[in-house]
Amino acid sequence: MLVDALMCLALNVYFEARNQSLEGQLAVAQVVVNRTIDNRYPDTLCEVVYDARTYSSGFPKRHQCQFSWYCDGKSDKPTDKAAFERAMQITIYLMKSNVSDITNGAMHYHTLQVLPFWAEGKNPTAIIGNHIFYRLESRY
Repeated sequence: MLVDALMCLALNVYFEARNQSLEGQLAVAQVVVNRTIDNRYPDTLCEVVYDARTYSSGFPKRHQCQFSWYCDGKSDKPTDKAAFERAMQITIYLMKSNVSDITNGAMHYHTLQVLPFWAEGKNPTAIIGNHIFYRLESRY
């Protein structure tokens, strides 16, 4: 079970941030962890990573996933072995260490090159590498 969780998180780090610094990759991983803690999202790392609108068959609808790499129509198999090993090491480090949340509770992010519609109304918490991170306000 832990191996599956580490693999899910490492794949997300690889596809979302493999070109980022260590800090940038940790931040992307932290967003997934933060979502597992919040009751608005699934409870496990894999469920968060693979959260998507699906067809009745269970197959994800293209471009309707929480993380774009999962349903962009491209292969989900890492091709850069060194980058994937780095993503896995970062994931293991995050899960085994008591690392501070450098995103300040972020649950969303996007690259600085875009401004998605969903960013409106969210609270920016950090800019790390080429990503901007956002926190959601708590529900009461």
